[in-house]
Amino acid sequence: MTQRSLNLDDNLYQYLLDVSLRETPLLKRLRDETAQLPTARWQIAPEQGQFMALLVQLTGARRILEIGTYTGYSAICLAQAMPADGQLICCDLSGDYNAIARRYWYEAGLLERIDLRLAPALETLSTLERGGQGESFDLIFIDADKANYPIYLEHALVLVRKGGLILFDNVLWSGRVLEQNPDSADTRAIQALNRTLKRDQRVELSMLPLGDGLTICRKR
Repeated sequence: MTQRSLNLDDNLYQYLLDVSLRETPLLKRLRDETAQLPTARWQIAPEQGQFMALLVQLTGARRILEIGTYTGYSAICLAQAMPADGQLICCDLSGDYNAIARRYWYEAGLLERIDLRLAPALETLSTLERGGQGESFDLIFIDADKANYPIYLEHALVLVRKGGLILFDNVLWSGRVLEQNPDSADTRAIQALNRTLKRDQRVELSMLPLGDGLTICRKR
């Protein structure tokens, strides 16, 4: 028995993948293609994608909002786990990686479930709120520019329904959250978000050492 989370070395991490990961050939090809990009560090871990898909299935989420989509790996995980009539709205900026995402979404047969909105995420979120979509989402996954994480939290709390989930990626930030007086605005924002969530009575939460750190919040 252990009283704390394990520190996975390479061998133990590979064992975890070997005995639990059910990554489809399509997702593996997408992950391999993404690994060739100079921004490959933006890609989530495959076991994280599988875990988030399980959360969708457990909650029966039909309306999902993703803030930060990149090459579309997490979007496939989420969209495939939804019911056939589900909808996933993806927020991202224009980039060469948009074409990669759309190509794999088409191959996965998910284009009708995914609505990609190319604009600054804060603009898209404000548009959704003005359009009367408050408390209409079952799950929101946030994995975009870290400096805006505290602001994304406030928008997410408006848009997610009571009992719905808000997921924040990169909350351990490769250990940089331990820095004192960091120069990076991204690091300062993640530190601020983590402190805020700890005392925020609007949510229940659990931070998991999954991938680069994943916090799961449930709106009260």
